[in-house]
Amino acid sequence: MTLPAFSSLFLAISGGACAGIAIACAVVCLVVGCIVGYFFNGKQTDKKLGTVSERTKKMIDEASVECKAMKKDALLEVKEQDLQRRAEFDNESKQKRAELSRQENRLNQREDVLNKKEDSLMKQSNVIDQQKKDLQRREKDINATQEKVNKQHELMLAELERVAQLTSDEAKKLLTDQILDETRHETAKQVRQIEQDAKDEADREAKNIIALAIQRCASDQASDITVSVVSLPSDDMKARLIGREGRNIRAIENATGIELIVDDTPEVVIVSGFDPVRREIARLSLERLISDGRIHPAKIEETVEKVKKELDQEIKQAGESAMFEVGIFGLHPEVIKLIGRLKYRTSYGQNVYKHSIEVAQLAGLMAQELGVDVTLAKRMGLLHDIGKAVDFDQEGTHMQIGADLAKKYRENQLVVNAILSHHGDVEPKSIEAVLVAAADAISGARPGARRETGTNYVKRLEKLEEIANSFAGVDKSYAIQAGREIRVIVKPDQIDDAQALFLAKDIAKKIENELEYPGQIKVNVIREFRASEYAK
Repeated sequence: MTLPAFSSLFLAISGGACAGIAIACAVVCLVVGCIVGYFFNGKQTDKKLGTVSERTKKMIDEASVECKAMKKDALLEVKEQDLQRRAEFDNESKQKRAELSRQENRLNQREDVLNKKEDSLMKQSNVIDQQKKDLQRREKDINATQEKVNKQHELMLAELERVAQLTSDEAKKLLTDQILDETRHETAKQVRQIEQDAKDEADREAKNIIALAIQRCASDQASDITVSVVSLPSDDMKARLIGREGRNIRAIENATGIELIVDDTPEVVIVSGFDPVRREIARLSLERLISDGRIHPAKIEETVEKVKKELDQEIKQAGESAMFEVGIFGLHPEVIKLIGRLKYRTSYGQNVYKHSIEVAQLAGLMAQELGVDVTLAKRMGLLHDIGKAVDFDQEGTHMQIGADLAKKYRENQLVVNAILSHHGDVEPKSIEAVLVAAADAISGARPGARRETGTNYVKRLEKLEEIANSFAGVDKSYAIQAGREIRVIVKPDQIDDAQALFLAKDIAKKIENELEYPGQIKVNVIREFRASEYAK
């Protein structure tokens, strides 16, 4: 047998074995074939060829035995793997069959539950059908009863119309009118009661808010006025202030714009002028000149200029201090200076600067209680009397001057309206403006806030009684409570109860138009009829 044929036979025999063993056998046969070919191609002797042939045969036999052993081992390994895979397959099949069995049990249980629900629904459906039949039967009975009731109702209406001699429409109208009258009466009573309750509640709430605002506002009472009298160390200083041929006093008056009065009053000179700032400049300048001792025109001009600069700075600082104390920002620099000038302005003895701060704080507190714009209310309160800073130099009321200044420096229109309306001359356009007017009245009317001279006080009381006595039917009038109340006694044969009410309103209106006063004045009209007779 040739080497290629043997290789083919060997491959055919080992075809069932694994691929690795076949490749190994093929390599062995290839090596042997190469050795045999080498010896065949060489020029060897027959003796060597025979020896090689025997060796080759022997090697082939050994390789065949080895291949059989390897094939047997491979077959055993394949069988072991096959058995292992079969065991794994059996285990997996058992698990799947168990899982399928569990799922089948669950499905069976669900099917039983569904069958039970279906039976229950069928029973409920039967019950519902029975209930529908019962309802239909009852509905027929009710319809029949309703027809009987309608017939009886018609018979009763006909009998009532015959007895009352009224048709049903006429009876309805009569009943409706009666019900409407009763309803209107009850509604009017309830409306009056509601209005009265609302007024009482509003009055209590307003008093609480005002009292709380006054309590929380801790500003000092400002009753001091600008000093216009300068004390001198001796009467000799008067001559030095006048100077030779009056040159010193003329220099003071020209530099300050005020009038210096030197009279017989010992150790005192009086500073007279309408502008409070100029009067303050003159007072400070005089005090410094007196303290320095050197009094001549040049020194006077120098001192006045220095005091003006210092006072301008103080005015600016006072305006900024008021702005920070109230808590508002963004004011024009000129407006800040005008607020500072109010520090030297008084009204009925009340310092307008402190009064403006107090009004701003009161208005802000009341605005906070009412839930409106607190910042706007404070801004209105601080600027409401700003016209008094320059009312000595300009014509018009301080309200109009203040409104013009606010417009000039581009203030909010609501602020302008609050300045115009805080004395009631113009209708307020916002709640904050009303609060500013109330705060202004509170600040000016509280005890000790303002003071006036005895002459002015008596004149105001006389004017108040004169206004009340000017009306027809008035018998007597008395101003009491420091001019905050007037009692008017009328002639009962000329004024009845209804006219007394209108008389009180007319007197109050005339007082508002003709009299200037802080706070408010209460008008009480008293009508009393007395019958007297003597037993003799």
